[in-house]
Amino acid sequence: MPSSTDTTAGTRPTSPGTSGTPGAAAGAGSRRTTSGDRNAGRVETSRRLKAGQAMLSKLTLQRLESQLPWFRQMNSGDRGWVVLLANSGITSFIDWYRDPQAPLRVVTEIFNSAPRELVRSVSLQHTLQLLRVVVQVVEERVGDLAKPGEQAELKEAVLVYSREIAFAAADVYAKAAEARGSWDARLEAMVVDALVRGDSVEDLAGRAAAIGWRTDGSVHVLVGRAPRRTASRSIDDIRRAAQKWAEDALVGIHEDRLLIVLGGTSDIDAAAASLSHHFGPSDVVIGPEVSSLAEAGASATAAVWALRTAIARPATPRPVHATDLLPERAIAGDRRAVSELVSRFYEPLCAGNGQLLDTVSAYLEFGGSLETTAKSLEVHPNTVRYRLRKITDLIGVDPTEARAGFEVRIALVYGRLSQAGQLSELHNSSHVSPGLS
Repeated sequence: MPSSTDTTAGTRPTSPGTSGTPGAAAGAGSRRTTSGDRNAGRVETSRRLKAGQAMLSKLTLQRLESQLPWFRQMNSGDRGWVVLLANSGITSFIDWYRDPQAPLRVVTEIFNSAPRELVRSVSLQHTLQLLRVVVQVVEERVGDLAKPGEQAELKEAVLVYSREIAFAAADVYAKAAEARGSWDARLEAMVVDALVRGDSVEDLAGRAAAIGWRTDGSVHVLVGRAPRRTASRSIDDIRRAAQKWAEDALVGIHEDRLLIVLGGTSDIDAAAASLSHHFGPSDVVIGPEVSSLAEAGASATAAVWALRTAIARPATPRPVHATDLLPERAIAGDRRAVSELVSRFYEPLCAGNGQLLDTVSAYLEFGGSLETTAKSLEVHPNTVRYRLRKITDLIGVDPTEARAGFEVRIALVYGRLSQAGQLSELHNSSHVSPGLS
């Protein structure tokens, strides 16, 4: 006779002094009857669920419209996707309830049809809110849908299923985010490479749309040596730091250079100063402002030229604007720097009767001596002072200062060459590319 502590799942332990065999036989019969009744009740409830599926779908749609503002604001295509998702959830629950021994693969199959569209249209938070609405609708109708005596079992099944579908949704979103992160990183690297190569505006505009660039305004490119730590973790840290200063930010390493593209920055000098410690040793250059990411190649090109030539300027500030290295860039062969020097300094000075051009030319030629300049021009030194002040107002820099005087002098050299028609010949005979070396 079995001991009073010996039990089997679904049976009561036998009491002392009773015959074990008849009791066991009676217990087995009772178990078969109970199991059969339970199965019959589950089949009947499944039939009722199937019959009420259309009603559940209708109630769910009404509840979505009344409880979820984000659903009402969706376009018709996205709303259709959400309704399909809700109906698929109801269908798969009914199928699973009919056959509880079947694996819960149906849960993940709801999302496998188009997970990318799901992630774009509905966030994980919205998906869980959607699930909550479906569960509420089914729970409220348990009294009508379940066979009498099966209400508790149906409620428990709803909770189990909702838990599984929530885990499945989280898993799908996590995988989609991981895949999207890898794809975005590749697109980001492609954009950075395109900036360095100087690809066309049209190509960059297409890539900008692909990475979801939102800023429709000013863009700057920062260029400097790459940090010694170049793992993806380091890049992520730099990107997060850059995003604090800009509406949009791209980060990439091209060979030994780090490029940070900032869109919609209100204070580029403060941003560059804050981000400069993320670069490696040597100079950090702020590319000139452009109006969109599609035109950022010009900013990147100027910054690369400036980085290559910054060594020629003693005590270069860090960070430094690419426009502050125009003379060095022009001498090294940067045509855009030459054009900017000529248009910014030489051409304004040529306007009028030429007095300002003659004055600054003589002043720089005679080493900044007012008396010698005045004597060569046959004017009073005060006239030279007056003209120099007018020159400062006209071109925005004071030629009496050493650095500004150097910039103006180089601009005059290229301006005269350009006027004589010699500049294009020099460019054609010795073209220099900024490169990356």
